[in-house]
Amino acid sequence: MVEIDTRVLDTAGATLRYDVRPGTGTGERPLLLIGSPMDATGFTTLASHFADRTVVTYDPRGVSRSERTDGATETFPEEHADDLARLIEALGAGPVDVFASSGGAVNALALVARRGDLVHTLVAHEPPTAQVVPDREAALEVCADVHATYLRDGWGPAMAKFLALTARTGEFPANWAEEPAPSPAAFGLPSEDDGTRGDPLLGQNMRGCTSYVPDFPALRAAPTRIVVAAGKESEGTFAARAAVAVAEGVGTPLTVFPSHHGGFLGGEFGQHGAPAEFAEALRAVLDDSAS
Repeated sequence: MVEIDTRVLDTAGATLRYDVRPGTGTGERPLLLIGSPMDATGFTTLASHFADRTVVTYDPRGVSRSERTDGATETFPEEHADDLARLIEALGAGPVDVFASSGGAVNALALVARRGDLVHTLVAHEPPTAQVVPDREAALEVCADVHATYLRDGWGPAMAKFLALTARTGEFPANWAEEPAPSPAAFGLPSEDDGTRGDPLLGQNMRGCTSYVPDFPALRAAPTRIVVAAGKESEGTFAARAAVAVAEGVGTPLTVFPSHHGGFLGGEFGQHGAPAEFAEALRAVLDDSAS
């Protein structure tokens, strides 16, 4: 068993908790695994495939063990980027390699645009920014509607819309609002409103993440090697389409990884991807950057 060193870091408006798993090898850069709003527990399986490297995971602000101290109800990628920069600096190990998934990939793009000196290689896996897809206006409206539904009707109805959004293939039509709202019961979700509004996905990060505009000139000028990836099974979905557009904006070919949006999961949150194959593909990309 790897002994995990849990550390605390105070940043502007939050107290972060992050975990360091010492590697058995020598000379390798630390590997930072990040998601958003997924916390460190989502990378348990993936981290186990990189026991030779020092692996760092963390809970983003407002999620799990990392408390917000500013009282804000929404978070934006620039704030996450500042948190990540402070975390990497606290490691004191020089530039790190980063695997970033979903909202974490959006936050990592914001980090590299600002502080590319802190990241040697970034693998941005399915960053769900609506600003880059051809159906930009409709996609932004759909994402904003998920947030508005959460504030109005609660978790179940909003999560049903979110799941329908992520599963849909192809562009969102201009008349998407005329479509019937998905039933929470169809997804096994409650339809009643319990009155809470603290969900980190639907409330805190939904609008900021999906409306982020990548700074492509800064990304292309950064010293960081940027690899944009999407799952083989994700083709046509919103996050995968965004990945295609981000890769084009960065000026790099899209890299196809095994499985789907959560392809690295090995049972975390009850979801399964193809973690061994996913880790092998990630290692190949990271090894290529070292050559």
